[in-house]
Amino acid sequence: MLRQIPPIGVFVLWLTALFGVTFFSDNVFYKSQKNSLDTFPKDLIEKKIHETQQAKLEPDPVTPKVIEKPKNITKHVRVKKGDTLMKVLTSNGVDKKQAANLIAALKTNYDLRSLPIDHQLSIYFSTDSYNANNKHNKVQSFSFLKNYKEQIFASRDAAGNFKSEIKIRSLKTKDVYIEGQISSSLYEAAVGQQIPLKLLMELIRIYSFDVDFQREIQRGDSFSILFKQHSNADGEIVHNDTIEWAKLTLSGKPLEYAKYTSPKRDHTDYYNREGKSVKKTLMRTPVDGARLSSRYGKRKHPILGFTKMHRGVDFAAPKGTPIMAAGDGVIEAVGRKGNYGKYIRIRHNSTYKTAYGHLSRYKRGLKKGKRVKQGSIIGYVGSTGRSTGPHLHYEVIKNGKKTNPLSVRLPSGDALKDNELRIFLNQLTSIDRRIQKALVD
Repeated sequence: MLRQIPPIGVFVLWLTALFGVTFFSDNVFYKSQKNSLDTFPKDLIEKKIHETQQAKLEPDPVTPKVIEKPKNITKHVRVKKGDTLMKVLTSNGVDKKQAANLIAALKTNYDLRSLPIDHQLSIYFSTDSYNANNKHNKVQSFSFLKNYKEQIFASRDAAGNFKSEIKIRSLKTKDVYIEGQISSSLYEAAVGQQIPLKLLMELIRIYSFDVDFQREIQRGDSFSILFKQHSNADGEIVHNDTIEWAKLTLSGKPLEYAKYTSPKRDHTDYYNREGKSVKKTLMRTPVDGARLSSRYGKRKHPILGFTKMHRGVDFAAPKGTPIMAAGDGVIEAVGRKGNYGKYIRIRHNSTYKTAYGHLSRYKRGLKKGKRVKQGSIIGYVGSTGRSTGPHLHYEVIKNGKKTNPLSVRLPSGDALKDNELRIFLNQLTSIDRRIQKALVD
């Protein structure tokens, strides 16, 4: 029968069947959906629609941020002039009772009267005592450096009481050997070789008994020093020891000194290879880095304008430059003295006295009758009295008579003998080996 239907008719029948199936399925789906909605409770539908609309109108809830207290509270404080430990603690949130207990614990390991200015103290507060007003916080521990290798540490024990102890820092120590050529001045040469200023001043003091730095230093002279250097775990330099050995070569002549501490006398000094002390009774130049501006003898006075005997030497230096005692002795006079301005005179022994004029100020605590050590600071360069600019007027008085400080013959210091000399010479041999090793490294 199908064979009798034309091809176009077959196509029409096929298309009609296809649309019929599609209409039937869509109709069935619609009816099923309608029936399901008709049978679903109306009040639930309305409730669901309301909730959906409300959710779109209201913003998403915001979770409040939780502000956490710091895990630790640490304060690093620098000691200022006039500070006491009690003042430092109470001004940084520690109540007086805690401060008193902490200080009592620290006294077992440290003299709290000697807190140096600019010393850093660290205070650690417990987290459970955090107070935004920074008052009455509970101190958990406290620490500061006693010196470059010792740390004073105090903390609470299980009972809540403070206990203090000394902790030794782990440091790496090495020998440092530095040498340099002098082209204009020892100062410039040393700075060029990155010698720390403290060691440069020490080098000048070592040779201040033998060398007139204003006249005797020439181009082509040289210097060498050996000292120990200490670094922390991060490689940071924390301390340089004093010079152990030094050599200054002037016009081809070497002046060599090594440090030695006598166990018998508890005395430290620098000695040459023969065991003779570098120290003389008096230093020739009691001020570092100064320029010789006027010599001993007759001169035309810079203010009065006529020729007058100048019974001392003048060292030009910036105002405030420290002035050192030329030797051990007793302060015989301190105060203003006519043309000298602010003046100091020291009696060293029955033979020698030294005088210092035109000072800007005196070292605090200096007074008549006070004993001073050679090299200790007694005052500061100024221009008081009859003066044209900042300088030190320096006099040496021998047997009551003013004499030339640059040419007076001064007795030498002590000399090592017997067993002490043998110990020192063995020490020199060890220093020679260390220098060779430092040169290789």
